[in-house]
Amino acid sequence: MSELSPNGTLRVGVNLGNFLLVNMDAAGELHGIVPDLAQELGRRLEATVQLVPFPGAGETADGAKSGAWDVAFLGAEPQRAEQIAFTPAYLEIPATYLAPAGSKIHSLEEADKPGVRIAVSARSAYDLYLSRNLKHAQLERAEGIPASVALFASRKLEALAGLKPGLMAEAQKLPGSHVLDGQVTSVQQSIGAPKQRQAAARFLREFVEDIKRSGLVARTVDKHGVKGIVVAPPA
Repeated sequence: MSELSPNGTLRVGVNLGNFLLVNMDAAGELHGIVPDLAQELGRRLEATVQLVPFPGAGETADGAKSGAWDVAFLGAEPQRAEQIAFTPAYLEIPATYLAPAGSKIHSLEEADKPGVRIAVSARSAYDLYLSRNLKHAQLERAEGIPASVALFASRKLEALAGLKPGLMAEAQKLPGSHVLDGQVTSVQQSIGAPKQRQAAARFLREFVEDIKRSGLVARTVDKHGVKGIVVAPPA
């Protein structure tokens, strides 16, 4: 408890950039899979939960250094793991590309060619992955998912990187566009604690495995009607 809620309140960092997992209503209240799981964590700790929203994944990760949160729901990435002790994933979300109408890009391999410009949400988990693994294509970054979609459209880029469920929704708005089969990577949605809080990290690992095993994660996904994401397997 001294590591998870040292001030008597469990401050939970929430990435508003992942609209599949959390949304803010007109009154500023947060709803979705992450807020529900955060409340369950608080219930087990008998602690009051304070949701601390951030506009994107990068800003959420930065909160580990600034002490802005006690735990955070965030995609696990090697770069972030330098500051954050992550649990095993509780959810997995595939990431791929959207290609515009008339595009000759129909496979993941064809997207990584010289001259291909890919719009991406800066410092998202898939941006970090692509930054490490792309050989030829050029990443064009924007702050947040909506901005990356706008950049893709306004600059007539060759591809848009993103979470597959979100790209499928965008394809409905862009006649002739298509989502590439397969996945570039699978974003591992995890819970993290500042790396120096090892007791907190151990508790969170046990919590994640329990909510997967009990079916709570699956029930929460069903409750919010989110498609295209899967419960991660046991660690």
